[in-house]
Amino acid sequence: MPGLSLFAAPPQLLNAALLAMAPLPVPAPVPALSVAPISWSLAAQDTDPQPSAPPAGGEEGPPEGDNQGDADAGDADADEQGNEIIIEGSYGPPAIDPVEKLNAESYRISQAVDQALVEPLAYAYRDGLPEPIRDGLGNVVRNLGEPSNALNFLLQGKVGKALGTLGRLAINSTIGIGGLIDVAGKPGIGLPYRRNGFANTLGYYGVGPGPYLYLPITGPTTVRDQIGITLDQALLPFLFGKPFNKPAYAVSYFAINGLDSRLRDDPELADIRDSDDPYAMRRETYLARRAREIAELKGEVIPEPAAEVEDTPPAPDETPPFSSLTLPERVQLTASDAPGGR
Repeated sequence: MPGLSLFAAPPQLLNAALLAMAPLPVPAPVPALSVAPISWSLAAQDTDPQPSAPPAGGEEGPPEGDNQGDADAGDADADEQGNEIIIEGSYGPPAIDPVEKLNAESYRISQAVDQALVEPLAYAYRDGLPEPIRDGLGNVVRNLGEPSNALNFLLQGKVGKALGTLGRLAINSTIGIGGLIDVAGKPGIGLPYRRNGFANTLGYYGVGPGPYLYLPITGPTTVRDQIGITLDQALLPFLFGKPFNKPAYAVSYFAINGLDSRLRDDPELADIRDSDDPYAMRRETYLARRAREIAELKGEVIPEPAAEVEDTPPAPDETPPFSSLTLPERVQLTASDAPGGR
């Protein structure tokens, strides 16, 4: 027929054309999910609301809109009050340390002198003299303090300790060659060294420590302790005069006592120096130690601060808890522990 043309096409092309011409299926409508409105507020809610009494005389209350406005205003006030953060604190130095700035500056200068002069001298004293000689010199210094120890034990009413201290003084001053050898502290005699002083006696009878001070030579102290130290040092010159009132005695006594104290406190001073606030830690450490010493004289006990125990994770090769295993793992673990198991 004229005007009619035939085209030969493969079946795959015809199928694709038919699929393209077919109408697309209309998806089924999805039902809309119902959403319930949720109201919330940061204001504290009254768990036991009191019902309001109906107005007298049959009068109608205010419109509902006014009540809703009052409620919204109350919620806003409650939210504003609930969001307030109150911080309380104190400004200025601690009560125990009223001249903190002056003490901190004295501490800073003393630490510079310690690192440049005192610490090297203490290490040279430790490394340059044999240990028996250093122990002998330290024993002499402690023996010179025994009269003050005995007198203050007597003032505190501790007669037994006062007599024991006088016995140490007599034995070490004679058999111990002027205190070079601590004969009284040997196991055969067993009279231990007990340090005491007028500062302890003042604290024993209730005198408070007073303001904290850090003095360039003395180091950490308080007003009470400084008065006690002055009385301790003046006792021998007052009782016996020469040679204890000579400058040579005072210089030798302070030098040996200072070097021994520096070596004894070296680990503690190293820990304080590595702390975040060395001055505050030095102050708190000294005050806590003195409080314990006074409490021990009174027979009181001050509990030590509890050490923090860190939770250490289990080792990698540690067997996990039996309750956390699944049933197949329990059976496998039991079989491996049984005799003859792998």
